Amino acid sequence: MAPTPRPGIMDIAPYVPGSHSVPGVELRAVLSANENPLGASPRAVAAFKAHAEKLHRYPEGGSTALRAALARHYGLDAARIVCGNGSDELIGLLVHAYAGPGDEVLYSQYGFLMYPIAARANGAVPVTAPEKDFRADVDAILKRVTAKTRIVFLANPNNPTGTYLSREEVARLAEGLPKGTLFVIDAAYAEFVVRNDYSAGSELVDRYDNVVMTRTFSKIHGLAALRLGWAYCPAGVADVLNRIRGPFNVNAAAQAAGLAALEDVAFTDATRTHNDIWRDWLAGKLKAMGLTVTPSVGNFLLVRFAADKGRDANAADAYMARRGIIPRKVAGYGLPDCLRITVGTEAETRAVADALADFLAGKPA
Repeated sequence: MAPTPRPGIMDIAPYVPGSHSVPGVELRAVLSANENPLGASPRAVAAFKAHAEKLHRYPEGGSTALRAALARHYGLDAARIVCGNGSDELIGLLVHAYAGPGDEVLYSQYGFLMYPIAARANGAVPVTAPEKDFRADVDAILKRVTAKTRIVFLANPNNPTGTYLSREEVARLAEGLPKGTLFVIDAAYAEFVVRNDYSAGSELVDRYDNVVMTRTFSKIHGLAALRLGWAYCPAGVADVLNRIRGPFNVNAAAQAAGLAALEDVAFTDATRTHNDIWRDWLAGKLKAMGLTVTPSVGNFLLVRFAADKGRDANAADAYMARRGIIPRKVAGYGLPDCLRITVGTEAETRAVADALADFLAGKPA
């Protein structure tokens, strides 16, 4: 007989990343994965290339220089930072360490799909709390907490909705959770947020022994190909992660590129400014067409289409694909009537607006 996987593994619907190609179509805009339309910092690219002659050497196992730079940049304790092969790895390690068979992992209704995948992979049960107007609801989350709840995940801002909870709301959630329940604030899109009432959550990590903040270099820093993330943790949680992570889980080129990207503040600021301008421009254009656009603080928009066949989200996706534009279907999140569209370059963003205007007008692609 063939080996049998652990219970729960075969219940996992594999994560389907955003597409980057359309067979037989010349691409104009890949807007399916919330990647940085400006690319990566030239300094990060140079640091990556500099490692081409050092590929035979193992990386420094503790990401020491990068952790020190993160600590300086954000005013954190370097000893409590753990770097990972993308924040996905850290999410998986946290669930592996703190949840298992008979436990529950709680997250909001339209939260990141890696949360239930990580839960099921470790034998735990994923549980969702309903949202209000596509925003996480603190009271609904607290009502779903039981004696079995080992971890609560909050993506803030959330993907794929682009909505966020204020500093005060997140603090209320942290205060309301049992001290034995791990609270993970997934702040992958934090650098895009310019609201005065927002915080990525590091102050809560300093205040509580059960709060963790995860971050990534994949989004505003444009290093998605290198898979680089990090977590800021209470000392006890950092110790646990360092015991179970791989000894060389972050490659040397990623460490060097991440360090250079962090130092290139001008590039980060330029990316944020570009996003602020073209996200709002596109949202305004789509609303004027009669489409419903969820207010977003990220680098993407969640756009809702009519239910009518031929004018629905699937039809819009197919139409845009024929134009060489790839958005992201989000039916897997329970949003079959929506598409998530990354903010691209100026030309890409204008192409989206033109394509959807023609689609709604019934023009051939």
